[in-house]
Amino acid sequence: MANAFGLSRVDGALADGRAIHYYDPAGAPPRTPCPDARPLAPPGEGDRPPQIRVDPWTGEPVLLAGARQDRTFLPADDACPLCPSAPGRLTEIPDPAYALVVFDNRFPSMAPPHGRCEVVVYTSDHAATWADLPAERARALVRVLADRTAALNAEPGVHQVFAFENRGVEIGVTLTHAHGQIYAYPFTPPILAAYVQRSTAHLAEVGRCLGCEQLAAERAAGARVVVEGAAATAYVPYAARWPYEVHVVPHRCAPDLPALLADPAAADAVADVWQEAVRRLDALHGAPMPLTACWVQAPSAQSPGGLGERAGVHTHLRLQPARRAPGKLKYLAASETGAGAFALDVDPDDAARALREAGDGVGLRG
Repeated sequence: MANAFGLSRVDGALADGRAIHYYDPAGAPPRTPCPDARPLAPPGEGDRPPQIRVDPWTGEPVLLAGARQDRTFLPADDACPLCPSAPGRLTEIPDPAYALVVFDNRFPSMAPPHGRCEVVVYTSDHAATWADLPAERARALVRVLADRTAALNAEPGVHQVFAFENRGVEIGVTLTHAHGQIYAYPFTPPILAAYVQRSTAHLAEVGRCLGCEQLAAERAAGARVVVEGAAATAYVPYAARWPYEVHVVPHRCAPDLPALLADPAAADAVADVWQEAVRRLDALHGAPMPLTACWVQAPSAQSPGGLGERAGVHTHLRLQPARRAPGKLKYLAASETGAGAFALDVDPDDAARALREAGDGVGLRG
């Protein structure tokens, strides 16, 4: 049993050798993981192993993972592989009860030694959403993401850890049980590399953190602020790409989640504001908002830029909703996918105002 940023972590293995990690509140009774009784072959046997290819036009990596065609697709509620195991119903999580669980993806886009893909399960309750979780569970999730980031950053060859959530069938999720994922790349992906390069250059040119400057400007202007907590703020960015896009930014400047956890109260504030922002997005159109939630973190010390790149990054969360109006999705068309130029449907000031009004009277949960 290990201490993981104030949580108890117990490590185990699934029938095919994949790792699984159980996270419980500190002081919880010691857990002995149940054995996985499924007859699973070791990863790679009979599968098409993932590959990383490079696009000769852009030099950008492309993940090829043909075995993902076989992954479970929108199963019935009583066949969900992320629910606890029960007699006669064995799932990816062998134990009959759990709080938070992380395990190696059975159908990964990358596989060791060329990266790793993990699944993060938020709750054993199949019907619960992220917005439904009690505050202490949301805060625990931030600690779990920090613990996995630290562990994966230490693995040989990992350059970038990317924690994220795909939410809603409109986004393309294949499992509706509340969960996220973590990718550990052996490179820094293009969008994250652009964030790092801009942050690093800004720090070198003016001696100040770009994230801190943006946060201060949005808080001072106020027009695009959605939720302002004691140690974290959610705002619609001035140059948003997605309708109702929201950035959740800790006031504490830290390059990644493990560094943010040096101040546990700051991490708790991020979790609280994250939940409040999602609840407002859900309230906006009277239905759960399909979105992607993407953590921006600094590359690992093993990346080509090393510690120099980490200095300028201000870790934060980007919520990217896919619905622009009730019943209307934001589709990425040629300008976005073919040229990389986003066309925004909703003015950021109007989006922030709508989100503030959608959550009037709710307030942050303590």
